[in-house]
Amino acid sequence: MKKFAKRALVTVTGITAVLAVGLATTTVVNTVASDLEHDRIESYGQTVTVDGRDMNVLDTGQGAETVVLLPGFGTASPVLDFEPLVADLATDHRVIVVEPFGYGLSDGTARPRTTQNIVTEVHEALQALDVEKYTLMGHSIAGLYGIEFANRYPDEVTAFVGIDSSVPDQPGMDMEFPTDLMATAKNLGLVRVITAISGPGYDFPAYTDDAREQIALISNRNSISPTYLDEMTHIRTNFVDAVGAVFPADLPLLLFVVAHNEKTPSWLSLHEEQAATVSDGTVVPLDGEHYLHHTHSADIVDGFREWEQSRTPSTD
Repeated sequence: MKKFAKRALVTVTGITAVLAVGLATTTVVNTVASDLEHDRIESYGQTVTVDGRDMNVLDTGQGAETVVLLPGFGTASPVLDFEPLVADLATDHRVIVVEPFGYGLSDGTARPRTTQNIVTEVHEALQALDVEKYTLMGHSIAGLYGIEFANRYPDEVTAFVGIDSSVPDQPGMDMEFPTDLMATAKNLGLVRVITAISGPGYDFPAYTDDAREQIALISNRNSISPTYLDEMTHIRTNFVDAVGAVFPADLPLLLFVVAHNEKTPSWLSLHEEQAATVSDGTVVPLDGEHYLHHTHSADIVDGFREWEQSRTPSTD
């Protein structure tokens, strides 16, 4: 028995030593790689000053109408993520992609990631660009922030277009995330290992190899950052605070929604209920997954244009 215990102790000690060496290695590799990757990230867009920090935005295209694009939670690079939409929309619209703090090439911030603060900061960025009236088009959690935005700035927001956007009463948003554990995993380089194994994603024809590489580089920099983790921490309370919230009744809504959500069977009906709270609400179901703009950008832009035209009085 004593011999078995001794062997077991030696085995455990050996495994622990191997794990310690492995974690030390991934930690060093992560630190060195992060420094090297910093210089490989290519700049795009322009910066505006918000709350004393730099917020990155892309302002492109020309047209009588302006579309402001807001990303889903944790999107590494909103500008590159939305590129297929932007390329099409910018042919006849002014298009602005805002990269909130902690996203893309924007600075991080220690300011709490409440809905109120995020909306205030994005609005300040738009003011810096002299944007007065615009359609908000947002993916995922931007649906939650969009409600606050539209109610706070009703004289500016002319419509909201959701891309599988969040709704205040959706189920499953009361969970608390293990942010401390995630931060430790990031510091130990484990997040980089997982990303390397799973790949950068964006394996769709609309994205070039260069775009995929840049998204991977920016993702390694921004994922599990303090700003990212703070927003994740506030997801639960932001949803709690938004329970029962609705868009202004006179604000036109166009909601592109995943038609069949296996995890949330009520997903489509929740958006139909949301559309019914306004006088001009339209829901367009699409077969696909949550990031509809990765695979259905043409459908979204075409549907948006048709919807815009249907709402514009005829000059005949």
